[in-house]
Order: sequence, then structure tokens, then C-alpha cells
Amino acid sequence: MEKLTLLFAIIISCFACNQNNAIVTFDKAVVIKKNAQNQYQFFVDNEPYRLKGVGFESDRFKELQDAGGNTFRTWRTDNAHMELDSAAKYGFKVALGLDIDKELHDFDYNDTVAVAKQLEELKKQVLEFKDHPNLLCWVAGNELNLLFDEKGGLKLVNPKTYVALNELVQFIHEVDPHHPVTTTFAGGMKSHVDLCRKHCPDLDFLSYQVYGGLGDIHKMAKEAAPDMPFVVTEFGPMGHWEMPSTSWGREIEEPSSAKAKGYAGRMKAAFGENPDGLCLGGFAFLWGQKQERTPTWYGVLGKNGESTATVDELTKIWTGSYPTNRAPAVNQIFIDGNGPMDNVTLVAGSEHTASVEIVEPENQPLDIKYIVMSEVRERSDGGAFEKEPEEISFEHRLNANGDLIFTTPEGKGDYRLFVYAYDEEGKMGYSNIPFFVK
Repeated sequence: MEKLTLLFAIIISCFACNQNNAIVTFDKAVVIKKNAQNQYQFFVDNEPYRLKGVGFESDRFKELQDAGGNTFRTWRTDNAHMELDSAAKYGFKVALGLDIDKELHDFDYNDTVAVAKQLEELKKQVLEFKDHPNLLCWVAGNELNLLFDEKGGLKLVNPKTYVALNELVQFIHEVDPHHPVTTTFAGGMKSHVDLCRKHCPDLDFLSYQVYGGLGDIHKMAKEAAPDMPFVVTEFGPMGHWEMPSTSWGREIEEPSSAKAKGYAGRMKAAFGENPDGLCLGGFAFLWGQKQERTPTWYGVLGKNGESTATVDELTKIWTGSYPTNRAPAVNQIFIDGNGPMDNVTLVAGSEHTASVEIVEPENQPLDIKYIVMSEVRERSDGGAFEKEPEEISFEHRLNANGDLIFTTPEGKGDYRLFVYAYDEEGKMGYSNIPFFVK
């Protein structure tokens, strides 16, 4: 780590002229160094910086500020002007993503012309944003190691992927010595990390992206690279690949109350202690809403910015206290008393009863909505765009107990029943259950 310390612990002053010939002075760097407890830490403006981060894809900056977050990461620079300027307004730092093509999505690193073109475009992005005062670091590429073999397991990517990455890292160090550079790994397999470090030795810290395995991050990181500090650039609920599936292959999603509990427990295990002093912090996924297997799986916000119980848990971890108003706690939804693991199979056009336990912490009135959607037809890989399935109109009513009486769609196939509970202050809970119509 001598190279990292020498590169970033030394305060560098540089001068540049703006259009009015005024002198702009950069005399403070973002530094990664060991603190008094012999643990690696970010230092910003010579002060220790405790990372309280999220992956950000929304316009809900004020809500993040209210929750106690101080940093967000991006995956690309498409909206970087707005994001960096908003970070300045609300007092955030930004881990700015540089979108690098990967083999998973058919980019060929043997194509020297395409690789050179990509590098030139990335250089322009670095030059455009390197001097923004709210920049924390660069995230160069997202899960470049993600590539599947014929059996669905992970295999090693073309080493030229990391040769190209190192060219970019060296350029950033040359033009921007003030901000460290990382790349992210899907998981943290030692063979993948070793391949990267062999061909891209100039990274300043490593970044891992884990979900259900967050609690074991220290063991994984120590095995993968015991000499390198790291950030968890994505952590979240149990991933769709980590959850059980129905007999017809549809992943079973946790209800919002279970997700929040899982987030809190895994964050405590990962970030409560730092036994090897290597962990710099992490970014919760995702401050926003996205479609991936379902519209609710990964976002901690609803489509209209509604806050979930996971945000309440993040607030508690970041500030020490829960918010005054907490999200409705929605537990597992059942159809005729059967849960998702029961492989609910129904006859087309038949009537059934759905029940769910919903607890409103402040006893506010709730707006309860039920939706039936068809399942995703083309499943994405590696976080790529996935089209949200269409909603299906269906006959339904509530009985005296508040349970849903509904009629199944006429078309054969796989569907999912969702329940959403909204309070009066912009909080939301949800649950869903897959079912098959024969």
C-alpha cells in the first residue's frame, strides 16, 4: 500500500485558469490512509470521512439528506452535471461511475479499434468532471468480471479487459491525482480479483458487490486481496439468484418487512466492526426504483418516491434513530392460505382469497392496492434494462375481514399478485406472490 499512500496522502497543489483568468487552487485531496485505529479510511479535506452511501438513480436528494446519507454512487456520467450540482446543494460526495462495456454484453476486447474508441470517450468524461468539488472517487467499470459459462457459473473474462482498464486508471492518475480510482466485482472470487490485479495493478482500492453474502464480506475480502482496502459498492436485499423459486422457475421475493430486517442485520455484521481495517464503507442498492424480476425487488423507494421500511433501517444506522413516521410493515401475502413455496396453481377464471398481515406503526389510515402482473418474459443479466411486465385487469373485492377476493385471469401462464400499502406521509410497504394459471 506504499504506492497508494504516497499517491494520495501527499497534498498536491495545482493551478488552472478559468475563462476569466482567475486562479483556481486545488490544495486538498481525497485521501485513503490509516486512521488512529489502524484502519483504512477516506479523508476529505484532511478530515476523516465516514461513508454513508447509496447507489443513486432518482431525483430524491432531500430524502437521502433527511435519512442521514452523505454519499452516492452512479454507474455512468449521463446525468453527472445534475447529480454533482445537486450533491453540492445537499452536501453529498459522489463516487462517479464511468460506464465501461463488458463481455457479458458482447463487447470484444480483442477489437483494438473499439477499445481505443472507448478509452478516448472515457478520457473526455474524466476531464469534464475531475475538478468538481463534490467528487469523492472514480468507479471505473461495473462488474467487468461478470461472465457466465455454459453451466451458468462465472468464468474468467478476457485479460485484455483489465489491460484496457489499467490504461484508463493510469490516465486518471495523471490528470487527476486528487481522487482515487476503483473498479467493482460481482462477488469477490479470488481468481477474478487476481486476474484484474495482474493486468490492472494501479487501482487504489477494490470494490465488491454482494447481497445475501454481505455478512461474510470481511472473510471474502481477506481471501481475495488481504493487502487492499475495499468498499462494498452494492449491497441490498437477498438477490433474485439467491432466493428459492417456484416449480415453474419464478423467483420468490421477500416482503418489504423481511427485506428491511435482512438489510439491518447484514449491515450490522458487515459495517459494525472492521476486524482487518480494510473496509471503507458501502453503498446500499438502490436509492430509486427499478424493474429487475419485479418492480419492487431492489429499489428502496417506490415509483413516486415513496419510502420503505428499508429506508427506516438505513436512517437508524446512519443517524442513530428511526424517523418519526415509519413505513407500514407488510408481511407475506397468501392465496387460499398457501404461500409462495407452496407453488400456487389455480384454474383460469376461478375465485380465490388472498390474505396479508399489514401493521401500521402510527395507526394512520392506509391506502391498500392490489395489482396482478404477468411475469417478466425476457430476464436481464448484470443489471441491464428489463422491461416491466404489463398489469392485468382482474375482478376483485374485499370481504368483511379485509381479505381480497379475486378472480384469476383467463389466460394460461405465470402471474404475480402484489399488495401495496401507502400511509398518509409518503411511506410504503409491499408483498407479492407468484401463481400459475392452468
